[in-house]
Amino acid sequence: MLCAGKKSYFAAAVCIITVTSMLTVSYLRLQRLSLQPKVIQEGRRCRGRIANSTITALKGNKTFIISPYFDDRESKVTRLIGIVHHEDVKQLYCWFCCQPNGKIYVSKAKIDIHSDRFGFPYGAADIVCLEPENCDPTHVSIHQSPYGNIDQLPRFEIKNRKAETFSVDFTVCISAMFGNYNNVLQFIQSMEMYKILGVQKVVIYKNNCSHLMEKVLKFYIEEGTVEIIPWPINSHLRVSSKWRFTQDGTHIGYYGQITALNDCIYRNMERSKFVVLNDADEIILPLKHPNWKTMMNSLQEQNPGTGVFLFENHIFPETVSSHMFNISSWNTVPGVNILQHVYREPDRKDVINPKKMIVDPRKVVQTSVHSVLSAYGNSANVPMDVALIYHCRKALQRDLPREFLIRDTTLWRYNSSLIMNVNKVLSQTILQAQK
Repeated sequence: MLCAGKKSYFAAAVCIITVTSMLTVSYLRLQRLSLQPKVIQEGRRCRGRIANSTITALKGNKTFIISPYFDDRESKVTRLIGIVHHEDVKQLYCWFCCQPNGKIYVSKAKIDIHSDRFGFPYGAADIVCLEPENCDPTHVSIHQSPYGNIDQLPRFEIKNRKAETFSVDFTVCISAMFGNYNNVLQFIQSMEMYKILGVQKVVIYKNNCSHLMEKVLKFYIEEGTVEIIPWPINSHLRVSSKWRFTQDGTHIGYYGQITALNDCIYRNMERSKFVVLNDADEIILPLKHPNWKTMMNSLQEQNPGTGVFLFENHIFPETVSSHMFNISSWNTVPGVNILQHVYREPDRKDVINPKKMIVDPRKVVQTSVHSVLSAYGNSANVPMDVALIYHCRKALQRDLPREFLIRDTTLWRYNSSLIMNVNKVLSQTILQAQK
């Protein structure tokens, strides 16, 4: 009897598992079908104004579109980087207009709000739509309904439609420049260090900066190093200069930094071998290699299949100075002279140092500031004896006596080239204007 009972329990368990599996498969199939593009109109010409702003507000539904990107890493989709209200935005639809047949397809979007929202009501989001199988649409419109008139909707150009050969090895993404940014000397020093280390392109999401900083940016734009992405997020939302929600009535943290970083990854996915995610006052300093290219070649050999490399942040307080490299012509330039700050704070007990990243953009799905949220492949923590982030800023351990700081002159290895390059930029920008 006991044996027969066991058999009946086993048969029941198998039956339940089978039925559950069938229901799950059926549900997923229905979900997939609900997301399939459907033809709603034929014989139409693609109309509607082309959106050319970095941030476009959709009418009345708390959604802001940055840019759509073609993504075929899993299936053929358009992935729109956007900002949405985490509670109030429930449904969105992609409207694709296919030429020359004039068919208009509508796809129900999957709205994926990034998990690192830090309590703010608005957060970075991926708005993902399956594309029509027999069409490679060049533009997409977004609407809260599958019905209506496409002529009334803004149209967004779908980027990354054509695969390209890499035009650069390293692109640095800086987000976001705000607060009338005027740390001119340190910015120039960081830019010149990036170039010494192997960077060919720096993408800056600029909200605002000083008039003097505008002159410097103009120099780097004309040189071909800097690409400016206008970032007028405070025209659309109440922004915080802090990263965590503080109940002050703001909508989104740190000027929408996370959204900008995600956009920068997709913007450079087809044109840069690596994307570097750090701030303008941070430099990833290699300790065992002369530049980033040799460092990354070595790290990739040691970590096959890894697309995300994380580097530890170390604070070099701007309040603690060395008497070396007190260059008189630099004293009239606003900002910090990083060559005079070679004392770093020791690690704090029971506190994990934040990290910044060098990533293979084709392996990243979603990123936050200090880690990747979703990616193909592995992440690797880079040991401190290989590289660290030189971060010259206000002290975190303000009461620490100078003798407890660690003297670290790694930056001085580059002093000759750095001084020469900074002087060249200053002579053509700031110092020229002062004559």
